[in-house]
Amino acid sequence: MVPGPELIELIERRAMGFAAGPELTALTAELRRRYPGALAAVLFYGSCLRSGDVLDGLVDLYAVVDTYRAAYSNPLLAAGNWVLPPNVFYVDLPLGEARVRCKYGVISTAQLLRATSSRGFHSYFWGRLSQPTVILYARGEADRARMLHALAQAVMTFVARALPLVPGRFSGRELWERGLAYSYAAELRAEGARRAKELFATSAEHYDDLTRVALRQLPYPGRLAPPGPSAGHLVRLSAWQRRHGRLGWVVRRIQGKVLSVLRLVKGLLTFDGGVDYVIWKLERHTGTPIEVPEEVRRHPLIYGWALMWRLYRRGLFR
Repeated sequence: MVPGPELIELIERRAMGFAAGPELTALTAELRRRYPGALAAVLFYGSCLRSGDVLDGLVDLYAVVDTYRAAYSNPLLAAGNWVLPPNVFYVDLPLGEARVRCKYGVISTAQLLRATSSRGFHSYFWGRLSQPTVILYARGEADRARMLHALAQAVMTFVARALPLVPGRFSGRELWERGLAYSYAAELRAEGARRAKELFATSAEHYDDLTRVALRQLPYPGRLAPPGPSAGHLVRLSAWQRRHGRLGWVVRRIQGKVLSVLRLVKGLLTFDGGVDYVIWKLERHTGTPIEVPEEVRRHPLIYGWALMWRLYRRGLFR
C-alpha cells in the first residue's frame, strides 16, 4: 500500500502547520546535541500535543536517526534498539522558573518506514503515528519527505487493519474508535475503553478526512459517503478477509503483552526514574494511589515483577 499525494498533502498540512514554542525548541536542540550528525527528524505526538500544554505531564517524541551505529557509542544500546525498537530515554530541561519533561523513543529511519507500512504487523508504531503527529524537526527535504511518507503509511495501515473490525457500512468515528480500542488492547495500557472515544473526539474532522482519503486509495470495492460524519461509507470485504483480519488482532493482543513487558524491562535500563514514571502514569490514568516499596526503586528488575503482578490483578492496567 503506497500512500498517494492527496493523503500525504493532508498529513503535511497537519504535521507542518504547527508553531513550536520555546519548550519544544529546547527539546529539539537537546536531541540534536545528543545525536550530532545522526538525527534525521523529531516527531511530536501524544497527550501534550492534544492538550496543547507541554508543561503538563511528559512530552512524547520520537528521535529518528540514520542508523543505531551512528547514534550510539555503546554497542549494547545499538543492539537493543535494533532488536526491539524503540529505546526510550528521559529529558528534563529547566526553562526559567519552569521545567519541560520529555520521554523520547529512538528509532532508525529504515525501521520506522518498515514499522508503519503493511509489513509492520503489530500496531505499536502505526497505531500511534496514524494519530495527529507533528514533524518538529527534519534535517533536510529528503528526511522531511520520508517522515511524511511514514505518517501516511501509518494511516493507510491503520485503516486497512481496522476495516475487518467494523460492519460493511460504517462511519469514520466507528472505524477509528474500534481500531484505536483494539490497538490499545494490544499493549499493557492503563487507559480504559473510553480512551478511544476521547482520542477521536479531539480531532474528529481530521480523522474523517483521513478516512475518506485513505479509503479512496485502498484496493477494496465500495462507496464513500458524502462529506460529513455520516455512517454511509461502504466497503466490501470477503468473509475470509474479515476472519483473517480479526485473527490478526487476536495475535497482536497476545504478542503485544509480551512485547510490552520486554519494552518495560528495557526501559528500566535506559529511562532515569523509570519506575516512578510508570507509577505516575498509572496513578494519572486510574486515579488510584500506588505505594512503591523502596527495594523496587533500587532493584526494579528483581523486585518489580511482584509489584507489576499485583497491579495487574487490581486491574490498573490491561
